[in-house]
Amino acid sequence: MQWCNFLSAQERRLLSAVLKFSEAKATRLYLVGGFLRDIALGRKEASPDIDFTLKKNSLGFARQLAKALKSGFVILDKKNGCARLLKKVRDRVYTLDFTDFRGRDLLEDLRKRDFSINALAAELSSFLKSRQYQLIDPYQGQNDLKRRVVRIITPAAYDDDPLRILRAFSLSAALNFKIDRSTLRLAEKKRRQLSLVSAERIREELFKILANPASFEFLVKLDRHRILDIIFPEIKPMRRIDQGPYHHLDVWLHSLEAIRQLEKIFINFSGNQDIKEYLNREISPGRSRRDLVKLGALLHDFGKPAALRIEEGKIKFHGHEHLGAEMLKEIARRLRFSNCESAILRKLVLHHLRPGYLADAPALTPRARFRFFRDTAEEAIGVLLISLADQRSTKGCLTTPESRRRHERVVRRLIKDYFQRRREVKPARLINGHEIMRRFKLEPSPLIGKILSETEEAQAVNKVRTKQEALSLAEMIIKKEA
Repeated sequence: MQWCNFLSAQERRLLSAVLKFSEAKATRLYLVGGFLRDIALGRKEASPDIDFTLKKNSLGFARQLAKALKSGFVILDKKNGCARLLKKVRDRVYTLDFTDFRGRDLLEDLRKRDFSINALAAELSSFLKSRQYQLIDPYQGQNDLKRRVVRIITPAAYDDDPLRILRAFSLSAALNFKIDRSTLRLAEKKRRQLSLVSAERIREELFKILANPASFEFLVKLDRHRILDIIFPEIKPMRRIDQGPYHHLDVWLHSLEAIRQLEKIFINFSGNQDIKEYLNREISPGRSRRDLVKLGALLHDFGKPAALRIEEGKIKFHGHEHLGAEMLKEIARRLRFSNCESAILRKLVLHHLRPGYLADAPALTPRARFRFFRDTAEEAIGVLLISLADQRSTKGCLTTPESRRRHERVVRRLIKDYFQRRREVKPARLINGHEIMRRFKLEPSPLIGKILSETEEAQAVNKVRTKQEALSLAEMIIKKEA
């Protein structure tokens, strides 16, 4: 195995510094896991994680190494001996993890790892000092790399850490590998153990799956093996709920189809630089707006089972978007989303029907456009793309080609308007809250916000153009509210 053409100069220097320190401490250090796997695949990460293992005292070794390298140091697991160093080298941050052997020796350590393609090891000295090094590969990991297969090492691996049930899918998504059949069968059998795993760890694996451009395929596999139900118990009541003549799928299958259509839409808009930059924007470390829009598409109809009503023989889901947005609060709390992520997802779900209403209206008026952009704000494009995917996932007998074309025209018009508005200089308010309170002798109250909102809307649609006209409108609002 050759590494010389794979490592950058700064990675060689960093690893050489680690080796020099280990030799000074007379410590035999092994590279292990994903870093070696990625070298074998010729796969390059922007900020790679590099895992090391040693016989014992990884905490003490890592703490002293952190001082020598002037890097950050974090204890991940004091009981089992696991520590992390974070070292910034120019524009990259390297994560170096150090763990004690998970057994008597290296072979036993590798046996206790998750998948064969991650149970690879190389002595650091041999790795750096020879252009050809020998991989330690007791579980045919290299063979599985050639076969492009994710295979669990032992059935006990899922018991040792049930998160590996989900990690089989996230690793498959990241590498575009197949999952071994026995590994899949065992994952389904053990799936309920996922409920024992912390929400934060489950969330991270879920977002790794969503990061794949074809995550629909992996979500379907998770659903087929009933693993997705463990993450989202809200799915169960969605199954087999008929949606009436506008739909051809039940509520849950429609939600999955929306993901498939959304990923096609992303491809269709891949040449649009504005949308590309919008979707690529990082919302949380390692998570883009694209990932959240995908999740929003998956969750957009979660409120339908609670909203289901039969009125005059017709299936109705009135208010399901509001119920879904409320459910998002609990889902976000359960999966430990950040406040920002939670707010984005709630807005995507709450407003996903709005573009359809605008498309059904006789005309797309300036006032309607203003209110849509005011309410959706930064999430306008996400809402529009989900609406487009939602509509394309609806192929019932009452969905006509003309309604589909009208919906597409309105969505594309609003996408164009959104980016055009962002490039325009927003006009200054004609009046402010202090002026309103001073002119009309009012105390601070919700009425002031109402006046500002209505005058801003009137200004946006050219109903008021001067300060005097704005004050006259304010006076009318005050009299109406009196």
